[in-house]
Amino acid sequence: MNERQQFPESDPRHHTAYVKAMLNDVARHVRDDVSKVNDPKAQALFETTAEVVLGLVTAYDHFEQRSEPAWR
Repeated sequence: MNERQQFPESDPRHHTAYVKAMLNDVARHVRDDVSKVNDPKAQALFETTAEVVLGLVTAYDHFEQRSEPAWR
């Protein structure tokens, strides 16, 4: 059972699990692309993209866990 199926559609965690999966896919994709291009600026852009996207994943984790004051 995946994480989305654990929660009803009315529960925000049903949706956050889906978005987190998409964001992780984007981060993985751009990190893979770093080794496919020779342009150092593009490599830096892809790596920066991965870091920013993974920061969003962390924000979603904090929301789900209510681990930050803003999400309590």
